[in-house]
Amino acid sequence: MVEPASIKTEIGILWDLDGVLVDSAEAHYQAWAETLEKYSVRLSRENFQRTFGMNNRGIIATLLGQSVSPELSFDIGEAKEALFRDRIRGNVRMLPGVRFWLEEFQGRRIPQVVASSAPPANITTILEELAIRSFFFDVVSGAQMPGKPDPAVFLEAANRVKLAHSRCLVIEDSVAGVEAALAANMKCVAITNTNPRNLLVSAQLILDSLEELSWDHLLQLFEFG
Repeated sequence: MVEPASIKTEIGILWDLDGVLVDSAEAHYQAWAETLEKYSVRLSRENFQRTFGMNNRGIIATLLGQSVSPELSFDIGEAKEALFRDRIRGNVRMLPGVRFWLEEFQGRRIPQVVASSAPPANITTILEELAIRSFFFDVVSGAQMPGKPDPAVFLEAANRVKLAHSRCLVIEDSVAGVEAALAANMKCVAITNTNPRNLLVSAQLILDSLEELSWDHLLQLFEFG
């Protein structure tokens, strides 16, 4: 096993939130399904899976069509997110391996940023529920940016830590998120918490859990990748 010091140049870790830090997919599905039912839209698991990782504007445009007005899109998104936050309070669970790597990166003074499509209120609620805000140098919400697979949220996160894009590692679980990381010229570790391996093949490394991640993987990504 290599020592972390073998990674000679500074790197940054950009964490997605839903499906990477926390197991929140079911709460999102239930909140979307209940909200959209009021608009006579039945949300299938397949369509939910297809849009997971996008911001609300992208999700609503995909599910309801581009003709939805900005005002209606905003109202639908606000209703869904309020319902989601009610559902997760007291019920949010950190995924395996997350705390270990948060502590490892923090102990090595490697800057970490949350770079999520979620609205700021969702991010704040989850980080407070898990009591992990102190691990992060900064938090970036892509809710009002072009949504993944556009790389905007990751590019902003890299700017916050003042690192070259090629020295940033994105940890993702969604197809759109992996595409966004690659579009930003960043390394990407994909975790199969939400999608199967065959949909995440563009990532440089695919793992079933963050418990499988090692410093050897990181050395290979940043010294020889």
